[in-house]
Amino acid sequence: MAIKHVGVVNGDKKVVVAYRTLPGDAHSALVIPTASLSQTYHDELFTVVDSAQGQQAYELATVLAVKKFSDGTSMLGALHNANKLKKVATETVTMQPGPQKESWVQLDELNKIIAEQKGVTIEELAITEDGKPGKTTVNTQDVLSDEDLAKQYRSQADALYKEVQQLRKQADELSPKKTTAKTAKTDA
Repeated sequence: MAIKHVGVVNGDKKVVVAYRTLPGDAHSALVIPTASLSQTYHDELFTVVDSAQGQQAYELATVLAVKKFSDGTSMLGALHNANKLKKVATETVTMQPGPQKESWVQLDELNKIIAEQKGVTIEELAITEDGKPGKTTVNTQDVLSDEDLAKQYRSQADALYKEVQQLRKQADELSPKKTTAKTAKTDA
């Protein structure tokens, strides 16, 4: 079974990739070294990584921003505050989508493939302030300042809210909510 967002840095340190590219720095990624996590955080992180929502996410950080650890803290916020998010060169990360080494690919190569498929440059893959891939003017020196993180949370919450509204609309189009009209019974 293929799994997204999991890799190794320098061939030996297992990581979860929060962002495959960074705004203004397309050759860097933001990763979470799994060995540095407590067992509880590790297990809860991988529950999210393995979930349908985690596997469907363009960037895992967008899901981590809205999920909470069992202690009630935001996953992305807690990892940031504990200094567990590390900036690394994309060329040092090997993605491990499956158990066979033949399926493993360098993150910088994966980013090139994704960019080609989307018809954009690698620089345009980074998540922008509106929570979507594209060009951005964010200063990478402060990518994870508290203010920037708060902006990201708000942006991601707005994007998720819009997605919820769209999904509800699509569901209602497929199967409109049924209103139960009470019918009066009369004896004849």
